[in-house]
Amino acid sequence: AFDGSLTTIAGANTSTANANGWPVVSVLAPTYPEWLGGRGFTEAHGVRFPYVAGAMANGIATTRLVIEMARRGGLGFFGAGGLKFDRVAQAVDELVATLGAGPTAVPWGANLIHSPNEPALEAAVADLYIQRGVSRVSAAAYMALTPSIVRFAYHGLSRSRDGEILRPNMVLAKVSRPEVARHFIRPAPEAMLNDLVASGLLTSEEAQLGAGLSVAEDITVESDSGGHTDNRPLGPLFAAVQAVRDELVAAHHLSRPIRIGAGGGISTPQAVASAFALGASYVLTGSINQACVESGLSPAGKELLAHADVADVAMAPAADMFELGVDVQVLQRGSMFAPRSRQLYKLYRTYPSLEAIPAEEAAEIETRVLGMTIDECWGATRSFWLDRDPAEVTKAEADPRHKMALTFRSYLGLSSRWAIDGEEDRQLDYQIWCGPAMGAFNAWTTGTFLAEPLARSVGQVAMNLLEGAAVITRAHQLRTAGLPVPDTAFNYRPRLFA
Repeated sequence: AFDGSLTTIAGANTSTANANGWPVVSVLAPTYPEWLGGRGFTEAHGVRFPYVAGAMANGIATTRLVIEMARRGGLGFFGAGGLKFDRVAQAVDELVATLGAGPTAVPWGANLIHSPNEPALEAAVADLYIQRGVSRVSAAAYMALTPSIVRFAYHGLSRSRDGEILRPNMVLAKVSRPEVARHFIRPAPEAMLNDLVASGLLTSEEAQLGAGLSVAEDITVESDSGGHTDNRPLGPLFAAVQAVRDELVAAHHLSRPIRIGAGGGISTPQAVASAFALGASYVLTGSINQACVESGLSPAGKELLAHADVADVAMAPAADMFELGVDVQVLQRGSMFAPRSRQLYKLYRTYPSLEAIPAEEAAEIETRVLGMTIDECWGATRSFWLDRDPAEVTKAEADPRHKMALTFRSYLGLSSRWAIDGEEDRQLDYQIWCGPAMGAFNAWTTGTFLAEPLARSVGQVAMNLLEGAAVITRAHQLRTAGLPVPDTAFNYRPRLFA
């Protein structure tokens, strides 16, 4: 038995008793959702909860989602990846007007995605963030550092009168490999810092101070997730990144703390509690947020997600890294995107040009995948790149394989747009980034108000996950104190929060 505050645990085989005459086995301090994770994270970012709503690309993580997370005391990131510069600028202006800018504003952030095919766009977005006072970015899809992310990380570094380094910009780096984590945990390479100074993008003081600081002070370990993923289980990956963190902190004599968070598969109270038990300073959610009412995904896409099971996912070629053979994890149930995109990639690997594709195979992809002739698809693709980056058209007209890649990438890019816009006649081609977490979330919410797509607010989801994690953590504490805890104590059910 235990009292109403869950602070006193009673049982047999002890001579100590409390005021009610119950024998006392152990005494536990209170547990609150705010106390889960690392206090350093909430203090550094000025948030109430150690909870991050990730930056689902193409604006799926909308400004509305970011604002709702800020209202609830969490940290949300706008999904800038894949959007045109003007659209990103519009969203940033809205968030600055609503939540403020700079490190003293209500906490929020935006995505800075590695764009190997569009480095100029990556640099322009980084410059936009600096100019508008965006003080937090979620760095995603990086395999190595680029000048843009390093410039953002070290911009504005200075010393206070007492010698403390003041860091106005903060990077939360999503990594799925220990070797990538190394790039963000240690200081940026000296040669890159020197180049940034020479080009006027960093001052000498900023580079000098940055030489002793990690690029990122928050490292999100991304396990089996929607979108870009290596499909790794959280436990081993988290431990490996922890070891890298400890090694590099000692090797580079880093005095500022490097916090490690957990993302990928975070969709139930059990998953949140287990992430914090591993030592995570914070958790980051992704797939489940795009199923919420604030996301930019169409109602039809959200309906598909609401029926997903843990096995209803598949790997498919990534639009932004098609030529490199990089995959993303997507929803398979109700969509043919995964097999159709793999068919395009197979053709790209097999033939040297569009013209070399046999007529029978060309006719099949025109009818079943592209929905137009290959020539028409290239014409539309060419017009798109003339507006976005004419250099890509010049390169494609000189390189048949690049022309083929751009043509096939157009299907991959449009498929995610069709899911966002809710194009009814292309529903079988919807590309919806999704990991097994979505199925686990659906199983947990079955029979509750959160089973209904229209009730799935990011705020309600976040509060229930955190409250549930606190309850499960409490049940575990009771069990480790020697109390026989029933299985039902580990099965928190969603409730409506005000």
